[in-house]
Amino acid sequence: MTGATMNSKAMIVGFALVATGGLISLCGIGITGTVMVSAIRRWVSAQQEPPSAVVKRKLAQAKAATSAATTAGSSAWQNGLATSRTR
Repeated sequence: MTGATMNSKAMIVGFALVATGGLISLCGIGITGTVMVSAIRRWVSAQQEPPSAVVKRKLAQAKAATSAATTAGSSAWQNGLATSRTR
């Protein structure tokens, strides 16, 4: 191979630095993840109502509102109460 030569020592040092940086990053991600999970667990346990109950209640409210709006809209359309422009 002519013209292109690589310094193998520099390549090894560069690879070692990248690998070390990756290992340090993984440690940081692990520590941060552990702290965040712990904080979320404390927050959930401090709530008066479990999050699953809140979600169920809000979903039931949304379904009731959707049903009421659909019923009101369809009955208004069928009874001719909806306004329309005529010229």
